Amino acid sequence: MVIIAFGWILMSATVDLDNLFNYANQDIPDYISNDNTNGNPITDKAATLGRVLFYDKNLSSDGTIACASCHLQSRAFGDPNVQSIGVNGITPRHAMRLVNPRFTREGHFFWDERAATLEAQTTLPIQDHVEMGFSGTNGSPGIEDLIDNLENTAYYNTLFNFAFGDSEITETRMQLALAQFIRSIQSFDSRFDEGLEQVNHSGEPFPNFTTQENRGKDLFISSGCVNCHIPPEFSITIHSQNNGVITVAGMPGEIDLTVTHPPSLRDLVNPDGTLNGPLMHDGSFTSLLEVVNHYNAIPNNPANTNLDTRLTDSDGNPQQLNLTETEKLELVAFLETLTGQDIYTNEKWSNPFDPDGSIEIIGGTLGIAKQSTTPFVSMFPNPVTTSTMIETNLGDFKLSVYNNTGKLLFQKEATKQTVLDVTTLSSGLYFVKITTKSGLQVTEQMVKR
Repeated sequence: MVIIAFGWILMSATVDLDNLFNYANQDIPDYISNDNTNGNPITDKAATLGRVLFYDKNLSSDGTIACASCHLQSRAFGDPNVQSIGVNGITPRHAMRLVNPRFTREGHFFWDERAATLEAQTTLPIQDHVEMGFSGTNGSPGIEDLIDNLENTAYYNTLFNFAFGDSEITETRMQLALAQFIRSIQSFDSRFDEGLEQVNHSGEPFPNFTTQENRGKDLFISSGCVNCHIPPEFSITIHSQNNGVITVAGMPGEIDLTVTHPPSLRDLVNPDGTLNGPLMHDGSFTSLLEVVNHYNAIPNNPANTNLDTRLTDSDGNPQQLNLTETEKLELVAFLETLTGQDIYTNEKWSNPFDPDGSIEIIGGTLGIAKQSTTPFVSMFPNPVTTSTMIETNLGDFKLSVYNNTGKLLFQKEATKQTVLDVTTLSSGLYFVKITTKSGLQVTEQMVKR
């Protein structure tokens, strides 16, 4: 059923496993080179599970908050509130937009980069006492209680079986599915993308830009914005420090020097020009012009010992760009060209639940049977630092680890869910071979940091 109402398309809450959306093979421009997929490539099946998890309020301890409650599709998966409302209060930082998370240069996540991978990030809000409540602290239920709840939910037995070949629910599988769905959220249909495809390089005037927008593009390059937010992804460079905004939302007088990872500059505004939410981790700026004003004259705060050196002059003082009012408006005009269309309306990223929280899963019988006989191997995290979890649908198996010259380093007997300790291995590329009792062999690459 499709209902047209007030310009929006409302779909009935049905997930058809025989007619999946395309998550795995979306068009990505040739000029996009960054990709943090690592060992968790997007599949239509797991991303479909991830979509349901992302929108399910049952992932909060009181059944009132979903991931999507703070990341709204209509706001480029951001939040119009300065601080998001959780089950036990409000979040300490503004919820950032989830635009092109797969293509960010910085492989860590959250404003302070505390999550080493997107997979690790996905379940931390669920286990945060304030946000979604499954913290296991102060008498609250923990992640195992959530898993018990999901095991008693019929549609998750179906969806996990569909995605992974059996109905076992683990935190690792939740992370894999959520990360695949979130990585699928992409925006490459902006006027900037249309212009870039018509020229040889981004420094040329774009035929589809106004004079003001082209001047803003040139200023973005010449004033140094490009040094931190590199086109065409417009994601922050690695090893960045803070940008001079060190205040804490709702806590006057407090400072925070750890914020070093903002989202991409894409889709700062809606297609109609409306800001997708307050800007910066503390939500202190409510217009793009305020942002430009900040970078034009960064305050000299002696308490800020972590200001990025690219934002200082030759004497180490915060930069003063001395932009004219006309130049500021040109920069704003350029930033507005980075907004796309599809991210706001594509059903594949929309809420699959009815307003009452119900959902219907149809089809998929053949898909489940086929998937259960197809070798499935998951290794997370990968790259790995100390240990990695290996999951398969192959039953008991022999696990062998080889170096990049093919030398066997060690073997062990393993089950369908095994922790591999790699603390004794040096950094580099390795190969992990799984051999079943029937002789089936599957080999995966593993990178040790």
